[in-house]
Amino acid sequence: MNTDFARQQMVSQQIRAWDVLDASVLQVISTVPREHFVPAGYETLAFADTEIPIGHRQSMMTPPVEGRLLQALELEHSDNVLEIGTGTGFLTACLAGLAASVTSVDIHDDFLRVAARHLEESGIENVDLVAMDATQELPKKHYDAIAVTGSIQTFDPRYVEALHPGGRLFIVVGDAPAMDARLVRRTGDNDWRSETLFETNLTPLLHGALPPQFSF
Repeated sequence: MNTDFARQQMVSQQIRAWDVLDASVLQVISTVPREHFVPAGYETLAFADTEIPIGHRQSMMTPPVEGRLLQALELEHSDNVLEIGTGTGFLTACLAGLAASVTSVDIHDDFLRVAARHLEESGIENVDLVAMDATQELPKKHYDAIAVTGSIQTFDPRYVEALHPGGRLFIVVGDAPAMDARLVRRTGDNDWRSETLFETNLTPLLHGALPPQFSF
């Protein structure tokens, strides 16, 4: 596979075609070597418009969704970012290339170990990896932006409460096959504004779905 050509095709035919036009976002996606972050055996799918399974019933986002997420957050180089769901570390690396620092949490220790290796091999140092179930707790600080990389069934306001005023949250909410990708802005201490960006179908976070409901 001609890696450079495949990467250029991914950017031009998938990501740009999905209205991702922010130059800094396109630059970071073109720079971070996605093929190094996919699981072994999936290198030929690194630039395909498909979710790639990574274990524990989790998947990497498709490149267009990653691009829309990064663009929606409008990251500045001074921003501190929280990522919920580290996975293989590819999106972590992209966030780190656009912001001052990234705290990335994941419930799976093996994901964190793999992501740490990938990030180290890529020379990325402004990331703190934390083992945590973000459906139950969050780091005890506030952030300029939060990226949730798996879907949740019902919106959780705790994620907004972890933002500084003016902070941005990207989150996918709902049930398959039609979920809402939302950008939520914290507009005040107790207020926020939400807009639907697009419809998608994203793998749920572990514990992100409600338990089955019994009917009588």
